[in-house]
Amino acid sequence: MALINKHLRWLLPLLALIIWCLEAGYLYYYEGLGLNIALIDSSVNMAILSIAIWGMLLVVNAYPTRVGVTLYALLIGSFFAVASGFSTWIVLRLLFKKQDHFYTDWLAYSMPVRYFANWLICGWIATYSAIVKEAETIEKKFLKQNDLTNMHREAELYKLRQQLQPHFLYNSLNSISALTMIEPTKAQDMIGKLSDFLRTSVKRDGQERIKLDEELQYIEAYLCIESVRFGDRLKVEYRKDYNPQAEIPPFILQPVMENAIKFGLYGKTGEVNIKVKITQKDMMLFISVTNPYDKDNQPTRGTGFGLEGIKRRLYLLFSRTDLLEISKTQTEFTTTLSIPQSYA
Repeated sequence: MALINKHLRWLLPLLALIIWCLEAGYLYYYEGLGLNIALIDSSVNMAILSIAIWGMLLVVNAYPTRVGVTLYALLIGSFFAVASGFSTWIVLRLLFKKQDHFYTDWLAYSMPVRYFANWLICGWIATYSAIVKEAETIEKKFLKQNDLTNMHREAELYKLRQQLQPHFLYNSLNSISALTMIEPTKAQDMIGKLSDFLRTSVKRDGQERIKLDEELQYIEAYLCIESVRFGDRLKVEYRKDYNPQAEIPPFILQPVMENAIKFGLYGKTGEVNIKVKITQKDMMLFISVTNPYDKDNQPTRGTGFGLEGIKRRLYLLFSRTDLLEISKTQTEFTTTLSIPQSYA
């Protein structure tokens, strides 16, 4: 039985040996019984008690109950304690029925003590076994629930990652469609860069964290595609101060840049400068993306997936809701990402 093998493999034999030695010594030295009687009495008592404990553990392990664990264990332990005590009394009376009345009288006198001792032993072992079993059951339920939670989390993260590319792809295809009519050469150039960009995206899919430098290279590839659409109008200025080991979830910076480009260039004909500031303090990486903002001249809102998707991903990855902040003034809109770091 797994319960005995795991928790009581060494405890029960050791406990049986100790009880047998103590009982035999007590009967021989303090009660004045003969060595033969002392050994037989203690051996019979120990054998019957061992069988009772074995049966008790089988019952505790095999039959679940809705009653409280402690009460259930004490009831089972009490039953087997009484059964073992009564069985010991019957067997010893049969073995020594031809002896003088001294031992049989002493046996009857000692039965309350035997019942109480058996109850203590059986009650303790039954309670311990029942609690261990209940703990194992709870742990299995917890692990199962934890596995289900992780599977749900991974599925949602996968869904969010898969939504990122179509979100960007729709915009790029719309731009390509427009360019094919007015500037076919730029449309062809954009298709080539888009193909390379998507090929790189496939290689990164499934990774939970990548180096920040790698993500910035990915952003540069994305900006090359956007530069086909906007030409020299789009300028991106970087300020970097971070540890080279800094990491970031993949595909999480692109929607921020896409949002900045969409709302920064809309309705403007001149050059637009987007500022990217990357700093690190201790084990927290901060990425701020600032774009021009005019509340009276903004594009129609889309699905709203971009920033909401980022917020949800950050919560699933880090279990925090304060890792995405948005602020704006009369002329600027700033999105700030805070990424906890875990590298050694």
